[in-house]
Amino acid sequence: MFDGPAELLLALPEHRVRLDGGNRDSQNDVFALIRFGEQTCAATIEGKVSEPFGPTVGEWYADPSQGKRVRMRHLCSLLGFEEVPPFQIRYQLMHRTASALIEARRFKTDEGAMIVHSFSPARMWFEDFATFASLFGAEVKPDLSSTVILKSGQRLRLGWATGNEDFLKC
Repeated sequence: MFDGPAELLLALPEHRVRLDGGNRDSQNDVFALIRFGEQTCAATIEGKVSEPFGPTVGEWYADPSQGKRVRMRHLCSLLGFEEVPPFQIRYQLMHRTASALIEARRFKTDEGAMIVHSFSPARMWFEDFATFASLFGAEVKPDLSSTVILKSGQRLRLGWATGNEDFLKC
């Protein structure tokens, strides 16, 4: 995922990141500060087995309240989107990625990253992730990361990491 050896500096499970609009934070499975070479990265990691990424933007934003409108403007601003993304995009991918960018600014890292750590042998929901990444002009492949520069100048890394299926056995 990273160029050269990576060193985990800090990992926080169930890390909450405040987002404008609404009253629910984005709760990330893991937040990590990672060093690779002379660079640092603030990463949010979304763990998955077979569950989807939750509602689509169309489902979440149907008949939006004022709080949802504020939240969507905030997310679009952070992600560099001019307008609400296509309705088939998964809303969870938006707020998890925004969380990484917010924390990258807070910790003054070189980049933010949103990594999906999937334990699905069939790579369930990878297409949803790839469709989301394409909004940034990124082409993603399992076990490789793609880095883009957002309109704000902030660097964003997107990745899909395949977990070892042995960890699913009890």
